[in-house]
Amino acid sequence: MAATSETPNPVSARGPVPSSTPDRILDVALASFGTRGYEATSLDALAASLGLRKQTILYWFPSKEAVLEAVIERSAAELSDALERALDRAGDGWARVEAVVRSVFRLAARRPQLLGLVREVSRLGPPAATQMTTELRPLVERAARFLEAEMDAGHMRRHDPQLLLLAIYSTVIGMVTEVDVLRAVGEEPTARSLVRRRADVLALLRSALLTD
Repeated sequence: MAATSETPNPVSARGPVPSSTPDRILDVALASFGTRGYEATSLDALAASLGLRKQTILYWFPSKEAVLEAVIERSAAELSDALERALDRAGDGWARVEAVVRSVFRLAARRPQLLGLVREVSRLGPPAATQMTTELRPLVERAARFLEAEMDAGHMRRHDPQLLLLAIYSTVIGMVTEVDVLRAVGEEPTARSLVRRRADVLALLRSALLTD
């Protein structure tokens, strides 16, 4: 496992403490992997943007693959935390689906590089995609149990929970990250269009899922 700081950006009585070198490396790597792509990102470019030598990155992370692994680990934890917080504040039934969708769209507005990384990891396939799936498995299993319970109670239409989650994931992530596809159909990625897309996704899911 790559070395990272256990307490990034701590706050002291004098204000925020500067990020550690490993955190800074992962921040810049996330931004590049999530926007330019993994293959298009080199350690030399990361080092230049940080004002460091490449050997400094290699001191903390022995390879570019190790940087990616650490970025995935940290990003999956951030995504899980955001969704868990949304669920903790949500009500029952459909309100929980809506809370998750709204949380993802908030991340799209505030942390687009995070969802860009999710898309990039899916494109890369194993081992990166396998790692992301493993990191998010507890959340996915919780979601599958919730959907199964709602179907058993007659609140939602009967579907295979795993396939349903895959369809929801593809729909939501596609709507917030596939900028080129959106532009091809005449949808500019603005804050206003993001709100409209969120409403459209919620309406689509509500129609597809709910029995009433």
